Amino acid sequence: MTRLYRRLGYGLCITAVTLVMAGCASRSFNRAPVEDRMARPGVTAPSDLVPVNQPPGFENAGKPGYYTVKPGDNLLRISLENGQSTQDLTRWNQLENPNRIEVGQVLRVIPPVGSEVVIKPIAKPQVVATPAGSATASATDIPAAPTSSPAAVEDGINWIWPANGAVLAGFDDVKNKGIDIGGKAGDTVVAAADGRVVYVGAGLRGYGNLIILKHNNVFLTAYAHNQTLLVKEDQSVLKGQKIAEMGSSDADRVKLHFEVRRQGKPVDPAKYLPAR
Repeated sequence: MTRLYRRLGYGLCITAVTLVMAGCASRSFNRAPVEDRMARPGVTAPSDLVPVNQPPGFENAGKPGYYTVKPGDNLLRISLENGQSTQDLTRWNQLENPNRIEVGQVLRVIPPVGSEVVIKPIAKPQVVATPAGSATASATDIPAAPTSSPAAVEDGINWIWPANGAVLAGFDDVKNKGIDIGGKAGDTVVAAADGRVVYVGAGLRGYGNLIILKHNNVFLTAYAHNQTLLVKEDQSVLKGQKIAEMGSSDADRVKLHFEVRRQGKPVDPAKYLPAR
């Protein structure tokens, strides 16, 4: 009998141990892995907590007066399309290097309140500026400029033709954003109105050696394909002042490509220039 009780006791111990182990195994197998628990609704995975680097100015995307940089953009093209100077865009956006902007970056393209610059007409007779060290220009260097009709005057600007040659191609909102004026290499190119030089160089593909003038907060003019550039950035110029010599840079022939931009949008120069 004693031997029987010992066997029963041993068997009960084995059974108890087995049940305890089964219970532990059951609780272990039913416990959700860490990954599953982190993926449950309402639980944030650690990877979601890593901050995402946003392009500069992203908080202004879509707001009036701001522009989001697209592939292929550069600051010069953005400034021209928005009727501003590259210097102003650089200052308004505190750009350390204006040649380095990134896709998705959001730029201010209108002046901050109180920073508008008014360019007043210069009340002086029309003259031709002669670069230092060059021969004095004669009166024949100034293209004939018929008196503008009232229709050619807008926002206080009295326009003249920038060159003497015949019009080779007129304005086309799709194919030609200005007019093309013919001539020979070295022919005089003059400022179509008083203004300030905001760009001199060849940084815009398709325009060659380019000059951009800002006349006020509304109008810019562009003079492209020049052979020689005779002004520098931030220089004030007078209507009729010689600013370049005609050429064929980045063009199929000698010509002046002339644009008028109203608040950055190309408009037909023929609507502003006086009748010949």
